Amino acid sequence: MSDTSAPTSTRADELNTTRPQKAVPTGPGLDRQLQRWLPWGVAALLAVFYAAVSIRRHVELLTSAYDLGIYDQAVRSYSHFSLPYNSVQSAHFDVLGDHFSPVLALLAPLYWIHDSPTTLLAAQAVLIAVAVVPLMRWAHRSIGLGAALVVGLGYGLSFGVANAVTFDFHEVAFAAPLIAFAAVALGEGRLTAAVAWAAPLVLVKEDLGLTVAVVGLLVAWRGRRMLGLLTAAGGALGAALAVLVIIPGMNPLGHNNHASKFGTSILHQFTILLSPDIKILTLVFLLAPTVFLAIRSPIIALAVPTVLWRFLATDPNYWGNQFHYSLILMPVIFAAFIDVLRRRNPAPRRIFLLASALVTVYLVPQNGFAQAFTSGLWHTSEATSQVRALLARIPSGTTVAASNQLLPQLSQRDHVTLIGRTPLDVSQPAYIISETQNVGFPLGTDGQNAWLADARSHGYRDIGTAGSVVLLARN
Repeated sequence: MSDTSAPTSTRADELNTTRPQKAVPTGPGLDRQLQRWLPWGVAALLAVFYAAVSIRRHVELLTSAYDLGIYDQAVRSYSHFSLPYNSVQSAHFDVLGDHFSPVLALLAPLYWIHDSPTTLLAAQAVLIAVAVVPLMRWAHRSIGLGAALVVGLGYGLSFGVANAVTFDFHEVAFAAPLIAFAAVALGEGRLTAAVAWAAPLVLVKEDLGLTVAVVGLLVAWRGRRMLGLLTAAGGALGAALAVLVIIPGMNPLGHNNHASKFGTSILHQFTILLSPDIKILTLVFLLAPTVFLAIRSPIIALAVPTVLWRFLATDPNYWGNQFHYSLILMPVIFAAFIDVLRRRNPAPRRIFLLASALVTVYLVPQNGFAQAFTSGLWHTSEATSQVRALLARIPSGTTVAASNQLLPQLSQRDHVTLIGRTPLDVSQPAYIISETQNVGFPLGTDGQNAWLADARSHGYRDIGTAGSVVLLARN
């Protein structure tokens, strides 16, 4: 009997050796279902959370003309089968002359259903949340359920995501899922899929062609030389065309407004690449959730173009952790984290995952999501209600000059210009509504009040106030 049973055992062993080996075997039951559906469940919860936070910010008058008002008008123009014009940056300004983001046209059908800035905020919430799906699936397949949860919540609550969700709407929301799927495909060796996911980035924003180029170089390095080099060339060419040809051609002034933000000497900019210290702090915030392991993966190269242009720029707004500029880096960081972790032994891997989770929890109160845990965001104050009542006095379909914080409240129903961007004698609005205290962009408090005084001298009269907000009408 021993002779007859031995070959059976050998054949079984031979069959086992032909099966693909995985770092963590997955069972046919619950674990497999979790791999398939848990990432989508987490994405759905994150999308609801993101949408709730951003829409409540809009209700509480915390959104702004730059940039929600701009993109609201641009997408509305697309929904009317027009070029993406807006009257925020200047009268009849084509958004394609500022940033090359034709992907925004994909949102136009949503405006046929619900024409509102909140539609953009909800769409952004979904796009950013979907990026968690490939990251969690890869972490689960290659490491395990615990890793998937740590990575999912690490990405979902990261400062790059938080500061994008809590700052209006931006076109780079489309880049988050594309980069996540591309990075995971690279990590898994699905090189054609990586190129397919990365290629549309050239239509999201002009600089992202350089990210496509890096994807191409990594594909070439992995052995698909022709595919990789063609992708790299296509990405670089796409970025060059957008920056040097398309944007200046669509800009009414005939140049790229952002070119001046990079100084005149690139060599000098490289000498201050990590100066001032805020740039180093940004790198720390980026890498800390991965316990700095992400830098050991080739996938981290996808972050290089974005980090370089931000740190080479002369505009301090690009250097730090505020605003939306780190959003597209978060999928890269966490994909690189997974790539390194899956090669580690289980014991140190658990320590790194625990450390990552602790860093995530520690950083949440310091990022944009901190406001989600305060009662002020979820309860409308009397002051806000009074301003909303003042806004309601402005008729629909009229012309209005509004301050930065109030413009998005009117952009869906009126023709609105931004105070300080379009001269009063050009816009000639029927109404003016503005804050008079703690005014920021673009004029500041003194400049805003001087502008209002000039308007009064040209025939506008005060017809209402709500705290520090004034409403003027043309005689």
